[in-house]
Amino acid sequence: MKKFLVFGCTVLFVFSCQKRTESNDEKVDSTATIEKKSFEMYELSEMALLMEQMYVDNERLKQRIEKGEPVGEFPSHFADIHKAIMTDPSENDQFFRDNANLFLRAQEMIYKDPENAKEHYSNAVQTCISCHEVKCSGPIPRIKKLQLKP
Repeated sequence: MKKFLVFGCTVLFVFSCQKRTESNDEKVDSTATIEKKSFEMYELSEMALLMEQMYVDNERLKQRIEKGEPVGEFPSHFADIHKAIMTDPSENDQFFRDNANLFLRAQEMIYKDPENAKEHYSNAVQTCISCHEVKCSGPIPRIKKLQLKP
């Protein structure tokens, strides 16, 4: 009986290994016949790239403000907000332009009045949030990370 049980287990083991080998071969063969599809890389618009850079700049500014370090100089590329091409050009309406002006004034105040940098910085971040609540709400959770800790 023992010999029969050992023989049966050996046979099952051999057959189970063969099935795995066959299924692996099938996988290799099936992937070889799949047509390669070309992937299209999503390219950020000028506005999206600018906003990414503004985010990084404000992240650094936040750290300087929290540490009590000098705020530095106003990043001149922020002014490109008026001429950067948007993903959807129809979004560049009066509402956006008005909010862009509010944002720029709030950002400039950080550098013009560094003694009140915390207040001006918080206003600038809130201006971003207010605009994005109407135009494009996706980045709001990320923008909120820029807020100063109380």
